[in-house]
Formats: sequence, C-alpha cells, structure tokens
Amino acid sequence: MRFATDLPPQWHATVSVGGMMRTVLYALVPALLAHVWFYGAGILLNSGIALLAALATEAACLRLGGKPTAPDLFDGSALVTAVLFAFCLPPLCPWWVTVIGMVFGIGVAKHAYGGLGYNIFNPAMAGYVLVLVSFPEAMALWPAPDIGDLDYLRPDLAATLHYCLLGSLPDGLTIDAVARATTLDSAKEGLGLMRTMDEIRTRPGFGDFGGAGWEWVNNCIAIGGFVLLLRSVIRWHTPAAVLGGLLTMATLAWLLDPNTHPSPGFHLFSGGAMLGAFFIATDPVSSPTTARGRLIYGAGIGILTYVIRTFGSYADGVAFAVLLMNVTVPLLERWTRPRVYGRAG
Repeated sequence: MRFATDLPPQWHATVSVGGMMRTVLYALVPALLAHVWFYGAGILLNSGIALLAALATEAACLRLGGKPTAPDLFDGSALVTAVLFAFCLPPLCPWWVTVIGMVFGIGVAKHAYGGLGYNIFNPAMAGYVLVLVSFPEAMALWPAPDIGDLDYLRPDLAATLHYCLLGSLPDGLTIDAVARATTLDSAKEGLGLMRTMDEIRTRPGFGDFGGAGWEWVNNCIAIGGFVLLLRSVIRWHTPAAVLGGLLTMATLAWLLDPNTHPSPGFHLFSGGAMLGAFFIATDPVSSPTTARGRLIYGAGIGILTYVIRTFGSYADGVAFAVLLMNVTVPLLERWTRPRVYGRAG
C-alpha cells in the first residue's frame, strides 16, 4: 500500500559563506582606515600581495585536489585570511615574506587538512607565525605612529612601495630613520633592563593606555567586533573569554606590582589583543561550536597571551596562543558536547 506524501520543505540558510566573509571585511574597514592614517599605506600593499598569493595558492590546491575552482575561490575566505594576515605584518615588509606566509597559510594550514571547513589551525595565524619565527628582522620594521610630535621621517607611499618590492629604501632614507620598536617591544625590553613602567612610558609612542596609534586601531577593531556581534556573525562567548582571560591575568599582576607589570589597559590596547578576540579566535572552523567550549577556548587564549607576553621571547603572544588552543578544540568539543536528549548520565 502506498501513501500519498508531499515533498519536504527545503530550508535555506539565510547567510552564505560569501555573505559572512563580506560582513567581516566591512567590519574591518574602520580599523583599516585607522591603520593607514597612523602607519601609512603599507597595510594596503601587504593586503594586495597577500590576496594575490592566497588566490593563486587556493586555485592551485583546488586544481590539484580535483575540485572546482569557481565556488571556493571566490567565497571570500581567502580575502579575509589575506587581510587578517596583513594586519599582523609591519607596513614595511618585503613582498616575498608576505607571499611565503600566505602560501603556507593557505596551502598547508588550510588545504593540507582538506580545505575550508576542515582546517585545524587558523590559516592567517599559521602563516604569520611561520614568517615571524623565520624572518624576525623583516617582521620588526614598524614605523612610529604619525601622531605629530615624534622626531622621525614617515615613509610615504613611494618609499613603502620601494622597500616592499626592492627590499631597500630610496636614497636619503635609512631603516633607523623610519622604523621604531613597538610599545610591546619597548615595554618588554625596558622591564628586562629593570626599568619601571613609569620610566618606560616616557618613551615616544606611548598613548593613554598602550601604543599611541594602536589605541585607535584597537578601538576601531572593537567597534567592528561589536558589529559582528550585532549581525550574529560571531557569538559573544569567545571574544568575552579572550579579553576576560587577558584582563584577569594582567589585573592581578598589576595590582601586585604596578612598577614591573603593564596595566590591564596596556595589554588590551597594544598589539593584537582586540584583533585576536573578535576576528581571529572567532574563526568558526578552528574554534569550538559549543558555548562552554568557546568560553574555555577563549579564556585559554587570553591567559596564554599574557603568559607569552610576560615570560616568552616574543612581545605579543596572540598568534601563538590561538594556534596552541586550536590544538585543544577536538578535546573541548568532546568534553563540552551537550547531553543527548532522553539519555541519563
């Protein structure tokens, strides 16, 4: 006997991968403009080179894997990876460093594990850590922020392009004249020389809380992060846990001895804390899917960031913390898996 049945309704997702990626890019625009204002157009050059390298690597990997190139190549994921990677690079960065980082991030960290949706590690952070460890000198060329009262020569677009393509500055400019240590580097170096934070903060480039330029960039990143929260592109658990873990550790140390530990505001508004909390740690592929898992994951990133900044060899530990916690995601998913309805225990 046959029963008359109707076709089941087909539910379509209201947000596509491409739509989510475009929203992320729009949310990054204020921070991108602030970065250009304070540090010059280097981030635009780095983003362009990173995008070309990411698309070329993605197309090659898709072709080698026998997959169609059109849908995955233009879903926006490569563009988001390239822009996030460019945010981590100094504005004065040789083109080949950017290419190496993107080839590794897309080709190894992403496609070696099966492509979008299967990668264990965040591709942007994997590429950044590779070039940071391999080319430390090239990754240290940060110009001082353009705040109007520093005695230094700001490299213009022509000088930045010259260095990016040829690896040298035009005649009349030297690296020492345009590059400065970041505030995180200055604090770490000064504390290592037994100086107090009050003495360290007298150096040029410090603002109200952290780096003079990075304060504004991080504020814009936080605004973009709240846009993502309002648009339900990300959940609140991960960014709140990242910033909460970092803030808790920094506050406890600062209360114990403010002379030898930077303030909580310094940790939040210097370096990549905000970018890591809102745009990197919230990567839906390499982060947990459960609410409890995201809280543990984010708190681990915040705590590890503080530990690496304080006791490690690198001034900023966000990228290392993210990759270390990426490894724990399968275990967190297992530990925090919701109980199946109807089963006891």
